[in-house]
Amino acid sequence: MAGAAGKALVAIGGGSPRASFAQAVVLLTGPWLGAGLGWRPGHWLEPSRWLGLARTAPSDRRYKILDTSVIIDGRVADLCQTGFLEGTLVIPQCVLRELQNVADSADASRRNRGRRGLDIVQKMQKMSDREVLVSDIDYPDIREVDLKLVELARRMHGSIVTNDLNLNKVAQVRGVPVLNINELANALKPVALPGELMRVAILKEGKEPNQGVAYLDDGTMVVVDHARRLVGRTVDISVTSVLQTSAGKMIFGRLHESAAGPGPVAVVASAGGQ
Repeated sequence: MAGAAGKALVAIGGGSPRASFAQAVVLLTGPWLGAGLGWRPGHWLEPSRWLGLARTAPSDRRYKILDTSVIIDGRVADLCQTGFLEGTLVIPQCVLRELQNVADSADASRRNRGRRGLDIVQKMQKMSDREVLVSDIDYPDIREVDLKLVELARRMHGSIVTNDLNLNKVAQVRGVPVLNINELANALKPVALPGELMRVAILKEGKEPNQGVAYLDDGTMVVVDHARRLVGRTVDISVTSVLQTSAGKMIFGRLHESAAGPGPVAVVASAGGQ
């Protein structure tokens, strides 16, 4: 553009010294202005930028690839209903074939497990708020189903949901994220088990007669029957049963023999402090 403008000035000026000077100024300032204006978006000229355009950008969807064991287990469907498991559920064709083979087994126990797995798949597909994708991607050169799942997870940039310890280890070695249902269950195990002894400090009286109220370290409220007279004391409780509800945890037990006072004891623990 500077060259064209300079030639136009020379033609208009008839080759006079002023026209030649103006042409020189245009030839010097024009490229300088062009370089300044083009410097800001200059990152578009980088080779990596153009190579990146040719690549397929990864999807923002979060894929969860399910294996055979976790489908037969069935707890994954409950996790989906509670909303703790997000993203699109992916069921590979190799997993469906494996479920079909188990369902067609001559052994009654294996046949029931396979049919249970197919029922779980149908249950998840009927969930209105959950997208279930049956993947047709297969790797004929790979025979093991576990390795097929690992390669599929790497290709889809997703995570594998399983309760198989061997698949968990293989996926971690390959750098694929794993969600283990058994590890989740262990993390959510109750704080008290039947027969376990708990030491609590009775802090105040309860709403019902002869009740005492204590709190665990995590803030869970413990209501102990026949413990009103033990306010201000620390007593040992023997847990008899544990009940988990949507409102919190309920622990039933009795005063240990070392604690004074006859009669049955009920211990109620609620995560909400009720």
